[in-house]
Amino acid sequence: MLRLLVLCALAMPLLAQATTLRISTLYPEGTTVVTALRAASDDIEKQTDGRVKLRIFPGGVMGDDRTVQRKISIGQLHGALAQGGAFSRHYRDSQILNMPIAFRSYEEVDHVRTELDPLIRQGFRDNGWVVFGPVDGGFAYIMSQKPVDTVEALREQKLWLPANDTGSAKAARVFGVSPILLSIGTVLTSLQTGAIDAFAAPPVAALTLQWHSRVKHMSDVPLLYTYGMLAISDRYFSAIAEADQKIVERVLSESFAKLDRESRLENLSAYQAIQQQGLNLVAPTEEQLAEWRSYADKATDQLVADGEISEPMLERLQALLTEFRNGSGG
Repeated sequence: MLRLLVLCALAMPLLAQATTLRISTLYPEGTTVVTALRAASDDIEKQTDGRVKLRIFPGGVMGDDRTVQRKISIGQLHGALAQGGAFSRHYRDSQILNMPIAFRSYEEVDHVRTELDPLIRQGFRDNGWVVFGPVDGGFAYIMSQKPVDTVEALREQKLWLPANDTGSAKAARVFGVSPILLSIGTVLTSLQTGAIDAFAAPPVAALTLQWHSRVKHMSDVPLLYTYGMLAISDRYFSAIAEADQKIVERVLSESFAKLDRESRLENLSAYQAIQQQGLNLVAPTEEQLAEWRSYADKATDQLVADGEISEPMLERLQALLTEFRNGSGG
């Protein structure tokens, strides 16, 4: 009996160190992102001998972004895998990749992200979050029942935007659009009932969530670049033993770098696939595209004025884009 008590006493410190990080996401079960996160969790559990593992709650079962943030603050959850905008209140300049019509190609995105990704991760770290990513979310395009080639045509649509994305809502209003703000889980029903008849989303999201089945057209204007990331509150992450923190960071960093590459390929394929599903690609003229960009510049200025993004970060983005365009002749 004494021997058993001694063994139990020795085991208690090890058991006390065991940590399960509870991670919520709106991404559905079976998607590339959730599958990759589960694989990373298995790897972490194996490499830490069971001391750390992730418990994933997919498909929005823990609520929308705002509800998830509240649950993280009280310890019911420890982190979330979501679109970058879900965390913007913790680090405003993380929205720099989401500026309206800032990018003209994925090559520009890659050039900018090489410098800005580390700054985004560090910015979150300085504000109490350990983040992994960004993961490519693709360009968001307007998909609608009626063709949209001009800004004026956009104003005639009942356009959906995410309920908690204040930056996108402010930008839309500069375009003269009054968006309908709803949670992601209500979009398909709202399309079916006619409460909305247009939305802005990457093709891969429109296909996965079946939104594409309720519209007929896709405007060939890359409205904004989207990305996702995993954010874990440092309040919980720092409670993990330092050696195990390093394992978790290494595994998740490698996993998300691979996921970023795979998601890019998936998004490129989805752009073609959604047209094969019957959506008509609406290409604006050069004159119309110039109008889109003019409004986008005004929206960006308004976002700076409203404190959604800082002037120094915007200047850094613009310098990187100028550098790329001058170097490539674009």
